[in-house]
Parts: sequence; C-alpha cells; structure tokens
Amino acid sequence: MSYKYLLDFALILMSTKILGLITRQFRMPQVVGALLAGLLLGPAMLGVLTETDMIHNTAELGVIVLMFCAGMETDIDELKRSGSKAFVIALLGVLVPVAGGFGVACYFNTPDRILSDAGSSIFLQDVFIGVILTATSVSITVETLKEMGKLKTRSGNAILGAAIIDDILGIVALTIITSMADPNVHIALVLAKTAAFFVFSVVVGIIFHKVYKKWSESADRGLHRHAIAAFVFCLLMAYVAEEWFGVADITGAFLAGLIVSKTQRTQFLASTFDTLSYLYLSPVFFTSIGLKVDLPEMTPALIGFSAALALVAILTKVIGCGLGAKLCGYKNYQSIRIGVGMISRGEVALIVASKGMELGLLGSNFLGPVVIVVVITTIITPILLKPAFRIGPNISTLPAGVKGFASNYEEVAKIRSGHKEDV
Repeated sequence: MSYKYLLDFALILMSTKILGLITRQFRMPQVVGALLAGLLLGPAMLGVLTETDMIHNTAELGVIVLMFCAGMETDIDELKRSGSKAFVIALLGVLVPVAGGFGVACYFNTPDRILSDAGSSIFLQDVFIGVILTATSVSITVETLKEMGKLKTRSGNAILGAAIIDDILGIVALTIITSMADPNVHIALVLAKTAAFFVFSVVVGIIFHKVYKKWSESADRGLHRHAIAAFVFCLLMAYVAEEWFGVADITGAFLAGLIVSKTQRTQFLASTFDTLSYLYLSPVFFTSIGLKVDLPEMTPALIGFSAALALVAILTKVIGCGLGAKLCGYKNYQSIRIGVGMISRGEVALIVASKGMELGLLGSNFLGPVVIVVVITTIITPILLKPAFRIGPNISTLPAGVKGFASNYEEVAKIRSGHKEDV
C-alpha cells in the first residue's frame, strides 16, 4: 500500500495556504492562490502532482460541500424574487457565448488556418465550440464572494440563481448538439428528467422539513447530529441528481443547502461546513482544477485562436449576463458584478470538451485552446470580482475586520444570518 497520498495532500494544503497569503498581499482573493498552486504543482509546470482518483473524488466532494454551503447562505426570498430575472440573465448568458464561440470557430476552423481533426461536420464542430463557452463554474465565484463577504447580496443571489439555470440551459444546448451527432441521445427525455428533478426536490424539501422538525423535537439532539444529518442529506441529493436525473451533482447539493437553510440550526451548520471546506475540501478542489491542465504543443495559429477564444469567452459572459441583468432592472454596477461573476468556466468546460471529443465534435488539436480558456477565465474571475464590487454602494455582509475565508466561522455564520446588501 502506498502512502504517497498523504504527501500529496500535505503539499496541496501547504501550497494553497502559502500562495493564498501571497495573493492576498496583492489584494487578490486567496482562491487565486489555490488555483495557481494546482498549475504550479501540476503537469503544466513542475509536474510534482498528478490528479489521482483520491484527489479527484475529494475535489468532487469539495465542490459539493461548497455549493451546499452556498445554498444554506442564500436568501431564498430574494432568490424567489429574482427567479424570472435569473432566467433572462442565464438565457442571454448562454445565447451570446454560443454566438461568440461559433463566430471565432468559423473564422479559425478552416483549411488555411486550423482544420480540426474531429469526425463530424465543420458546422457542428463550430457550434460545439460555442456550447463549450456556455458553461459557468459558479464554485469559483461562490468561494470568492464568501471570502469578500458578498454572497448574501442582490448581485450574489442573482449570480447563484442564474448559474443554476445556466447549468440547465447548458445541458439542453449540449443535448441538442450531441443529439445531432449521436442518434442515441433524446432531448425530450433529458428535458423531462430535468423537470422531474425539480419537482422531486420540492417534494423532498417538504418531507424533509416535516421529518426534521419531528426529529428535532422528539429528543434533545446534540448539535453534531444535526451536522451529520445535514451532510447525509446533501450527499444523497447530489447522488440522486446525477445518477437518477442526469442533473449536475452540484445542483442537487445547492438545492439541499436551500432546503436546510430553513431549519433552526442553519447558523451552526453553516459554520461547521465552512470550517470543513476551508480546512480540507476547498483547497483540494481548487488545486485539482490546475492539476487537470496539461498544455499540448501550440502553433502560432493555435495561440491566436486561444487568445481570441479567451477574449470572446470573457466578453460574451459579461455582455450577455450584464445585458440580461440590465433588462431585468438591475443597476449598472450590479449588472457588471453579475456579468463578471459568470465568467469562470472551470472544470465544467473541461467536462463538456471531453464529451465533445468522445462524439467527434471537438478535435484533439482544439483541446489545448479550450484548456487555456478554462485557465484564463478561472483565474481572472476572482481577480475581476474585487474591483467589480467596489463599483457602486459597498455594503458588506461582513463587518470590517472579518475576512470570511480565514475567520472565526461561528462569528461569520451569526453575521451572515442577519445581514445582506439591500442595494
């Protein structure tokens, strides 16, 4: 039996903390340091670490807990009010990137520039490049907003709501394009299963609250039992979402957090899971993103395509989601925050890209530019969020002196439970 995994996790936790402190000195979120740690230690640079099954599974658990915490800290009333608005934001946040990615691919995917070696038609390949750009990895934004104390704001709630809908629309877009390349994929079935999951979540939420209330009142339960019960519920919802309905596990975890947020022990649970996430799971998750990056040899044409695709990836999310927010009545500074918060593609885009390669929708020579886009958008999102939240009224959900990422979590939970930005 090998014990190298102990060394791997020690390196991950140490490097993320050191680089996190360094990035904080440059007034950047510490999550940037965690992402850089993965790039530095991974195949892209030093090659000290590779993504093992244990790191991969721990990272998946990390993003599940992260989204569960985000659900617990979300203002449900504000989320309900922004539901239709979130749909408009997400819709434009999908349509504009698809158009932008398709345009860039049409220009570069030609015999005299870069001809993809994928098996399907060039038109479908170009559309698929646009579909890749629809992905949003909201976990990066969530961690950054938590660190800044801005998660429970109107902008934060709009980003969360739009990101959940964005995931669903992304699944629909991916299903449409894959159904054109693979006759075994049926879009009607995918849509039906997605709708069924949300109906299932409502029913489960009602049952959970009734059972939880009786369980809490039947005996003097220790607080640790509440944490265990909540964690089990989170994991079951994540599993059911992915395995039964084909919806992302993080969506199930987020909805589990929303359901738990209405219980009496939310304050304690939020502080407990924040600590678990900060100490172990989040560093592994953010490092794992960097470990996935293994850049192939790049030609001048591929470098040009990468730069154009990265620029389009950033601008189309800011413009699409920002325009959607503006049309829904959000102020200019809120629209900018929402647009910036939706930039990150993260591991979601890599998953979509790998699916496309399996179906012959993405050439292997185009994978390098996609990876570069993922790296750039993932790192730039937390960097841009800080100045974005300096625009307009700057009412924090945390008082001065409390840093969120490395603070006393019980104190943070107490503060978060009663404060939000009203502007």
